[in-house]
Amino acid sequence: MPVPSSPAVEPGAAARFNLKLAVECADAFSGSTGLACTVSDLEGNVLHENGYGCASCSLCSLVRETADAKASCRDAHQYGMREAERFGGKYIYFCPMGLACFVSPIMGEEDGLAKVTVGPFLMVDRDDYVNVDLRETARLSEAQIARACETLDRLPYVDPERVTPLSSLLFMAVGFLNNVAAGNRMLETQGADAIQGQISDYITQLKLESPHTPPRYPLEKERALLQSIAESDKAAAQQLLNELLGHIFFASGGSFEKIKARVYELLVLISRASIDGGADPEYAFEQSRRYLQQVTAIDSIEELCFWLTDALNRFADSAFRFTDVKHVDVIHKAVRYVRKNYSQKISLEEAASAVYLSPSYFSKVFKQEMGCNFNTYLNTVRIEKSKELLLNGSLRLVDIAYAVGFEDQSYFTKVFKRLTGFSPCKFKESRGRRKPNSGKGKGT
Repeated sequence: MPVPSSPAVEPGAAARFNLKLAVECADAFSGSTGLACTVSDLEGNVLHENGYGCASCSLCSLVRETADAKASCRDAHQYGMREAERFGGKYIYFCPMGLACFVSPIMGEEDGLAKVTVGPFLMVDRDDYVNVDLRETARLSEAQIARACETLDRLPYVDPERVTPLSSLLFMAVGFLNNVAAGNRMLETQGADAIQGQISDYITQLKLESPHTPPRYPLEKERALLQSIAESDKAAAQQLLNELLGHIFFASGGSFEKIKARVYELLVLISRASIDGGADPEYAFEQSRRYLQQVTAIDSIEELCFWLTDALNRFADSAFRFTDVKHVDVIHKAVRYVRKNYSQKISLEEAASAVYLSPSYFSKVFKQEMGCNFNTYLNTVRIEKSKELLLNGSLRLVDIAYAVGFEDQSYFTKVFKRLTGFSPCKFKESRGRRKPNSGKGKGT
């Protein structure tokens, strides 16, 4: 094993956390698993490396032969850090060269201060990696492959079934650095006090905006909540849930039974959203049944809020549970890419490039994990977005089609009918007939 290295650290670079303890943690993990372990700050500066880590790896430079090759890897590690914070303290991801890593953040009082990264390592057979990732995807010459193999000889192979347990082990080891309070903040997105505080703030805002009559139910927040759950964005989902609860409490007139009925509706919607995000339907239905059994015994607002938050976190965590751990990161990136760019012209090739895969391999993985081909999923997202716009009476059909990424109105109409069973106009008419009661009924 290479001798552990500790690059010079600027004064104060690790002043807000115990670097010595972090180094001991990284060395212990690396020594016990045989995997490279690196401590680095939020800007990607390496503070300590044990083993053949990313700072030592030269594969990206050998393959790309550009000055910014390392920058792409640094961006990937920054992405991994952000997702680890968002997903509760650990995340498995892949560098632009398709090598695997996992990371856990070192937390401060409120946010991350540094990170401990394990990797890179191979999760596929070395020959398969050379043939698929280097020859087919990266299209390297034989001379380049020969140079790359010198680096591959130094990388360990880890069976995919061991990666998630190892990631959990790192999370627990780094949790020792973070203290119990910070660890709990990562496992439970918000405590009961924080939840109540956000809800109270939103109720105060509603009272100022509409002091005499309850405002209309914010359907746009509900849609945003469901999308956040489907994308496993727990931080955004929690904020939106708190605001919806604030509206429900304000509009209920103090009736606890009305509040419980509306919360019951939210739970059903949340469970369906997790299925849209990739959760196993049987798992989601079972969890939903269990939570619905619990709600009857709840007799306080505080307990109800915390109960729904726990359900939200579980359903959000269940999204993107795929059979192959490598595909989790690929599909997660692809789904986010589509939801961010659906209004533009997106090709399979562009989406594949965004997740560092060849178009043919990406197409195969996407269909295997999502149950539909890429274009079908893209059109489904576009049609869901168009439904929201159709309820806005001021927009023409042709404008809506262009706004969600269709270049032709007739094709938009054809796709809409195929996916929903209605033409856009019929859909709008059917929803329009429900509107007379929406002004008051949704706010009570």
